[in-house]
Amino acid sequence: MKIKIAALIILFGFSLKVKAQDPIFTQYFMVPETLNSGFTGFLETTNAGIVHRTQWPDLNFRVDTDFGFINTWLENANSGIGVSVLNHREKFTNYNFTQVNLNYAYRVQLNDNWFFRPAIEMGFGNKSYGFQNIVLEDQINIGQGTINTSSVDPLLLNEKVTFFDFSAGMLFNNEEAWFGLSLKHINKPNISFSNTGNVPLGMFFSANAGYEFLLGDYIDITYFPYETKMLLTSNYMHQGEYSRFDLGTGLVFKKFFFGVSAATNPGRKTENSHFLTSVNAFGGLQYEHFKFGYSHDFSTSKIGQTGGIYELSVTYQFDLKVKCFGCPNYY
Repeated sequence: MKIKIAALIILFGFSLKVKAQDPIFTQYFMVPETLNSGFTGFLETTNAGIVHRTQWPDLNFRVDTDFGFINTWLENANSGIGVSVLNHREKFTNYNFTQVNLNYAYRVQLNDNWFFRPAIEMGFGNKSYGFQNIVLEDQINIGQGTINTSSVDPLLLNEKVTFFDFSAGMLFNNEEAWFGLSLKHINKPNISFSNTGNVPLGMFFSANAGYEFLLGDYIDITYFPYETKMLLTSNYMHQGEYSRFDLGTGLVFKKFFFGVSAATNPGRKTENSHFLTSVNAFGGLQYEHFKFGYSHDFSTSKIGQTGGIYELSVTYQFDLKVKCFGCPNYY
């Protein structure tokens, strides 16, 4: 019976996990493919990149997330196609999530300045957990001192679960700004580890925007180059009971950029919940075909010495001579 209670506790803990948010990247504006498939082929050339995120490295609850992508532009089809891979790992629970997505986006020119890019994303996901060491009550054969490999207990859990996923996005953009909407897990795939369970993956909604402008057009920038630009970004996300809103600003120079963003919790569940959850510093530089980014999140909550959250990103643009008409220059 004690073994069954332990299994119940583990299952309950996991049920909280599956309702949590998808992995969210602070550098969403540097690798926007993490949020919206409408950015597939956005640069209208071949582009690839990877972003790594580590959360709470000083705790036993360390979480690592990696996202990699490559996409290209098909001029004759007026479309972008790409492949992306997401991997999410938790140290304490040995939980591992991997998903591979195929992305397609189509470009529609609305007028001389604005473009519309609807997109779809098809994915195959795999979630695994350390259930192989759980022994249920009817597996114990006391008389023979053995452990049966099978069980009829309804709590019998699979070590892994696989599923198909469907998402969609749309993007509006011109040379200075973009606004996008995306909805992930439209088909609400079942991610339950139980043979008889039904735990639908909650849909993930995101609304994100970016705008850049020459700083010298509005203020005196005696101590900065004339081509210095200011970047404004925002990103609202909602999944299940959770919501988050990020707002950031930065300065963009010819070869490097830096700035700060804030992560907020607009849907606070209790009076003790923090509205401002973290303050995030970011920066990076461009060297030939490469663009490097780094960010560090400083938590405002009182959860002890966590080591914060940091991200490293690297993107590579194959043809620098190609500059898509209508793309914000900072991207």
